[in-house]
Amino acid sequence: MPPSPRPLAAPPARVPRAVWVLGFVSLLMDVSSEMIHSLLPLFLAGALGVSVLTIGLIEGLAEAAALIAKVFSGTLSDRLGRRKGLAVLGYAMGAFTKPVFALAGSVGPVVAARFIDRVGKGIRGAPRDALVADITPPAVRGAAFGLRQSLDTVGAFVGPLLATALMLAWANDFRAVFWVACVPGFLAVALLIAGVEEPRREPAARPTPPIWRVAPGRLGETYWRVVAVGAVFTLARFSEAFLVLRAAQVGVPVAWVPLVMVAMNLVYAASAYPFGKLSDAIGHARLLALGLVVLIAADLVLALADHWAWLGLGVALWGVHMGATQGLMAAMVAGAAPADLRGTAYGVFNLVSGLAMLVASAVAGLLWQSMGSAFTFYAGAAFAGLALIGLRWLAPEARGGASA
Repeated sequence: MPPSPRPLAAPPARVPRAVWVLGFVSLLMDVSSEMIHSLLPLFLAGALGVSVLTIGLIEGLAEAAALIAKVFSGTLSDRLGRRKGLAVLGYAMGAFTKPVFALAGSVGPVVAARFIDRVGKGIRGAPRDALVADITPPAVRGAAFGLRQSLDTVGAFVGPLLATALMLAWANDFRAVFWVACVPGFLAVALLIAGVEEPRREPAARPTPPIWRVAPGRLGETYWRVVAVGAVFTLARFSEAFLVLRAAQVGVPVAWVPLVMVAMNLVYAASAYPFGKLSDAIGHARLLALGLVVLIAADLVLALADHWAWLGLGVALWGVHMGATQGLMAAMVAGAAPADLRGTAYGVFNLVSGLAMLVASAVAGLLWQSMGSAFTFYAGAAFAGLALIGLRWLAPEARGGASA
């Protein structure tokens, strides 16, 4: 009697097409935003005569608005059972502010546009990440978030490069560059509307008491441990503005200093997707541990750097750690939170991480001013070490990938 044929193995899961589309939406919007934001401080100070203090207040107000919007948009997407509409609204708010920068004749319209743009970013962030988690099989979730993050980061370095090239070609015509920046912004909105079909979900039943009182308990201990580890990790990863300051301190010519961010983002973009795929194979917590070790190495190299070559090594290591960890934290949140509360989970996680980033940057600036630049990076390495220890505290279900 012939042996029974073996059942065919199921084909390996693949990153859905919609995740690629969302990645290119992020890329286009980042090109648009960074073309403007890389020139906006110079435009405000030079063309509009705004003080540096005022510029700082504008940025602080805008980022605070984004943090608050992230929580409410994520919770609302859970209650509606729909994510795409809020993501479209957030991207559209960003796109429709771009012409205001080109038309502005005073600081008032710029403040309003910057505020609306950041609120739009806050509105779209949590629903978009929850949508990625909804449409992606768990086996490739790390790869999906890594891919989206990688494409997003491509926009983060293409935008400033394009803005620099156009400024050189058009004799520093800020407004002409701002008009060009409108094009990728509107293309991003059109691509999102036409290219992503959201899976049907039932709206969450109206809870009593309201969802923001129910959610903390339902999110569970595993989720809150991920949030805590993420907060300590963010304390170790202060603003990249300190990389730029360190470059100037080491002696890199002022005209070349912006290339520090371009180089970091190049490494980041190139590594995010491969690391995301690796996390699905070896486990999220293991890759996060590797990323923290790389961050410690980057901080130590940057603390001790006395030549541009050592600075370049530190910046490259910083980009590697970003590629290994940023999409990874989003995947860990998806694995730790209930499916019907993913929007809320991302909103709260982004809020806590954003507040930790503000604290980290303030502490970094204080240490730089009072004790010297090296202590800023030594402190970053110490916080990274604490986060590394905290990984042992994560429950197995939060570790993801092969280690789950």
